[in-house]
Amino acid sequence: MLEQALTWLRGLPPLQQVLGVMGLTALPWIELRGSIPLGLALGWHPLAAFAVGVAANCLIIVPSYYVLEVCYHRWFSRVAFLRRLVERVRERGAGLVERYELLGLALFVAVPLPGTGAYAGVTLGWLMGLNRWRAWGAVAAGVVVAGIAVTLVASGAVVAFRRLFM
Repeated sequence: MLEQALTWLRGLPPLQQVLGVMGLTALPWIELRGSIPLGLALGWHPLAAFAVGVAANCLIIVPSYYVLEVCYHRWFSRVAFLRRLVERVRERGAGLVERYELLGLALFVAVPLPGTGAYAGVTLGWLMGLNRWRAWGAVAAGVVVAGIAVTLVASGAVVAFRRLFM
C-alpha cells in the first residue's frame, strides 16, 4: 500500500509534489519529521528535500506567533483561568529564560521529536514572553538543525528500505 501511494505521488507534476511536501510540513506534530523523508522517498535529492522542508517549516513561524497573539488578546485573556495560566508560566519560566535564553529555545526545537518543532517553539517563545524577532530567529535556527538531523537519518533509512524491499 505504501508503494502504491508513493507511485501515485511520483506521478504528480513536480510542483504538486513540492506543494504536497510543503503541506505535510505545515501539519503540527509531523513537520520536518514527515516531509523530508517523503521528499526522499519520492526520489528527491537530499538537499532538495531539506530545502523544501526547512523553508516550509520556517514559513509557519511568523503566522503561528500572530495567531497566538491575536487569539490570546481577543479571546483567551478574557478568561481569568487562561490569563493566570499564561502569567504563571511566564513567571516560572523567567529564570530559565534568563539562564538559557534563545539557545535553549533553539535546542528545544532542534530535537527532532514530535512536540518539539516550530509550532511548539513558537508557542514556548510566546509563553515565555521572549522578544519576538529573537525568538523567531532561535526557532528558525532550531528548524535548520532539526532538518539536518532528519535529512541525515532519513537518507540512511531510505537507502536501507530500498535495499531491503525493492
